[in-house]
Amino acid sequence: MYLRELDLRDFRSWPELTLELEPGVTVLSGRNGHGKTNVVEAVHYTATLGSHRVGNDGPLIRAGASNARISATTVNEGRALTTHLLISSSGANQAQINRTRLRSPRELLGVLRTVMFSPEDLRLVVGEPGERRRFLDELSALRTPRHGGVKADYDKVLRQRNALLRGSAYDLRRGYDHSDGASALGTLDAWDSRLATLGAQIIAGRLALLDALSDNIVEAYSSVAPESRPASVRYKSTVDNAVRQLLGDETRDVSVFEAAMLTELGRRRKEEIDRGVTLVGPHRDDLVLMLGDQPAKGYASHGETWSYALSLHLAEYALLASEGSDPVLILDDVFAELDAKRRERLVAVAESAEQVLITAAVGDDLPANLDDSVQARYRVVMEEGVSRLE
Repeated sequence: MYLRELDLRDFRSWPELTLELEPGVTVLSGRNGHGKTNVVEAVHYTATLGSHRVGNDGPLIRAGASNARISATTVNEGRALTTHLLISSSGANQAQINRTRLRSPRELLGVLRTVMFSPEDLRLVVGEPGERRRFLDELSALRTPRHGGVKADYDKVLRQRNALLRGSAYDLRRGYDHSDGASALGTLDAWDSRLATLGAQIIAGRLALLDALSDNIVEAYSSVAPESRPASVRYKSTVDNAVRQLLGDETRDVSVFEAAMLTELGRRRKEEIDRGVTLVGPHRDDLVLMLGDQPAKGYASHGETWSYALSLHLAEYALLASEGSDPVLILDDVFAELDAKRRERLVAVAESAEQVLITAAVGDDLPANLDDSVQARYRVVMEEGVSRLE
């Protein structure tokens, strides 16, 4: 799999950009702040419908513009597909494949697959649980696009349920014996049912991903940091106790997760009404990263933290490559952050990939043993406040 052409309009700092690419290694070099990362961010956004830098689409649209457009032509096993994505400042985003308009941008998932390494990766280890949940959900959606749709539906139900908890707390406390209370609680019961149905699918999907990914993570970490403590991962859920009560053992059964969610939602209902927020569900779960007997967060050294972050993406790349075409590998200003050993491990993966996109402020940031595989170089420059490529 490789990206043959990328066209941007009003994306970040780029009023317009057309970039022709080939298999192999492409390096975008230039001074910081001139738009290198914006280019690879657009590529990654096309693949995942999410940015590795911001949590919403607003900053992706160039200042003064009403929308941004990303068009990308992906070649996979000789077949070329061109995707078009319109990111709107107001209203829903729109998407096309070739000339066919899609019902939802989520239908783009799977056309282009990417694995990105960036300085922001440290947040996977030391950041909040949301960073790790996003890692799991984006990878799950790449492998199984339906997961992305379930997650989007779950987020909508969660917002509506939280709005009910906040806006109707007084009526919810009145109970079923009062007409207004019965109405509000009936609505909450309906949201509970829908939340549990969708949430159970998300939990099961994340666990299925970890089943496929965990051995790769352990192996990758061992190769990157052989002198360190052994790595391991586990999924921590708000329904773990309820699952044990229902089954007494681990499970991957969606119906068990759904029943466990309903049990926990019922048990914590008064607390949720008092606090005005949903406390049960996959939006509160976490991927726990362990080194030996200790969690990596708070106990890992800086080198171990980088090694763990690299290992998560190395495992991601190995899994996607084993299931089909090699994903496009994106290395965003990452070599400057790594020591020689970690650079070498990353170069070994880059040399085997069909296409690699690299950003670097200066050529000296690139490992010397990568030079022979570089097929094309672009230098990003800025004149009169507008970025362009040479």
